[in-house]
Amino acid sequence: MSANTSSAKIVLLPGDGIGPEVIAEAELLLRDLAGNCGIALDLQTALIGGAAIDATGEPLPDETLAVCRQADAILLGAVGGPKWSDPKAAKRPEQGLLKIRKELGLYANLRPVRVHSKLVDASPLKAEYLEGVDLMVVRELTGGSYFGEKQEGDDFASDSCSYSREEIERVVIKAGHIARERNGMLTMIDKANVLATSRLWRRITAQIMQEHFSDVHYEFMLVDAAAMYLISNPARFDVIVTENMFGDILTDEASMLVGSLGMLPSASLGTGKFGLYEPIHGSAPDIAGKGIANPFGMLASVAMMFDYSLGMKETAQHIERVLSECIESAECTQDLGGRLTTCEAGAAVRKRLLAYDHSRCANG
Repeated sequence: MSANTSSAKIVLLPGDGIGPEVIAEAELLLRDLAGNCGIALDLQTALIGGAAIDATGEPLPDETLAVCRQADAILLGAVGGPKWSDPKAAKRPEQGLLKIRKELGLYANLRPVRVHSKLVDASPLKAEYLEGVDLMVVRELTGGSYFGEKQEGDDFASDSCSYSREEIERVVIKAGHIARERNGMLTMIDKANVLATSRLWRRITAQIMQEHFSDVHYEFMLVDAAAMYLISNPARFDVIVTENMFGDILTDEASMLVGSLGMLPSASLGTGKFGLYEPIHGSAPDIAGKGIANPFGMLASVAMMFDYSLGMKETAQHIERVLSECIESAECTQDLGGRLTTCEAGAAVRKRLLAYDHSRCANG
């Protein structure tokens, strides 16, 4: 959907645990925005994860995949839970997540990490380490050991990790463009002193940056050093790009900088504008159904969707600004220093959004 398009088809995948609770708040927000921005949103709900296994026997039913292929964007709640946690099970919720990324060509996962001043005390790090933290992690999402050939027996197991030039080039190019739009600094994280795939990443990244992004400063960093710097000096990073497994681990580490997993959104993108958007938190089965789940990571993911898939940057900025205002005034859930329920926090966001002038929001 372009910035001038007045309609969009959005697929909602509630999933498991607190997924349906935070997706419900996203849906209410979308319906409010549709009315205020003068756009028509076609919202459809489908199954994924454990809920899909229970209903159909598959973590990603063909029907879900088909409707997602026709959408402009997807919003995903969360998948998994104790009911489906047996690692030896033939069907597991996480398989649905891996499959939808692969089938839809969503090769780049974007996770922004910003530290709100009101949440500094919620972070396990000292305040002086958090000043100026504003980074973006771009994780390769459909290659590496997660998708490689696997062998598993009683006394031996292996996971093949392989990457092609094409897989590396496309995600580095996307990261390069993002770095150019931000502060012009790219850090590629690898384990090139040990892994052949990492050495390929280094060679190709250097070629891409020199040929296409000469205005962007880039560096290489070993993953163990990066893990330390994310704690000791996180403000040194602008844009990080890395392979699948390293990105998975480092983004969860980076989430601790902001004090709550419930705050962080993500976007999984491929070519074009289509994308899948989800908070990085899991299904949190321990709080599911209690009405205390933090919906802000989901609502921030909605903001990313308006920016990257719908071309409505001003609307995205409105949502992000309102989320910040709600945190500032403690109109939020307990994990962020407030006392509101999931529904109350979502309502507070929608109420503040109504105060903005949305007359130009479709022109962002």
